[in-house]
Amino acid sequence: MLTAKQHELIRFIQQRLEDTGVSPSFEEMKEALDLKSKSGVHRLISALEERGFIRRLPNRARALEVIRQPEDATPAPRASAAPTPIVPPAANANTPEPANDVIAIPLHGRIAAGAPIEALEGQSSLPVPAALLGPGEHYALEVSGDSMVEAGIFDGDFALVRRTNTARDGEIVVALVKGEEATLKYLHKDGSLVRLDPANASYDPQVYGAGDVEVQGKLAGLLRRYH
Repeated sequence: MLTAKQHELIRFIQQRLEDTGVSPSFEEMKEALDLKSKSGVHRLISALEERGFIRRLPNRARALEVIRQPEDATPAPRASAAPTPIVPPAANANTPEPANDVIAIPLHGRIAAGAPIEALEGQSSLPVPAALLGPGEHYALEVSGDSMVEAGIFDGDFALVRRTNTARDGEIVVALVKGEEATLKYLHKDGSLVRLDPANASYDPQVYGAGDVEVQGKLAGLLRRYH
C-alpha cells in the first residue's frame, strides 16, 4: 500500500511523461510535492522502485519509467517520445559485468567529507569500469572536503556507493543526518547514539541520536580524475 505522497509522486511523473516525454527533475518533483529537500524525493523514488511501480532507465540522466499504476497494477502507457530501454534479464541482475565493460551509474551530486551538506540533489550519470563494482545497485557522489584524506578520499573524488540501509561498525558510509544533510564518514554505533568519525585529525567526530542518522549506502570504490 502506497502513502499519499507516493501516490502523488507517481501520478506527477506519469503526467509529465505523457505531456513532454521526459521525466521531471528532482527539483520539479520537490516543488510539486511541497517537500523541504530533494533527499525526500530520493526516498520516495527508492520506495516506488522497490515496490515495482517505477524504474530508473540505465545510461540516461533524468530517466524514470512508470511500470504500473497503484490503482490497478497494470502496465502504464509509455510516452511516445521516450525510447524503449534495453533491460538485461532479471536472473543476471546481480552478476558483475565483464572487467573491460564500462557502465553508467546515477551521479547524485556532491557529498561532504567535512561538515554535512545536502546530497542526492540531482541526477545525471557517471561512466564507471564494471570491474570496480560488485553485485547490487550503485550510485556515485562527488566528494567535497578533506575530512577523509587519511582514508585516501580527497576533494573532487567520486565515491562509488552500494545502496544499502545497513552497515557494520567501522565501515565508510553515506549517512543522511536528520533527513536533510548527508556526509561520508566511518560509522560507529554506541547504544542510542551514532558516531560519525572523520579520517583527518583536524576534524572532530560527529555524534547524533540513532534516530537522526540513516545509512543510505556503503563505500564500494573511488574514481579520481587527474587534470
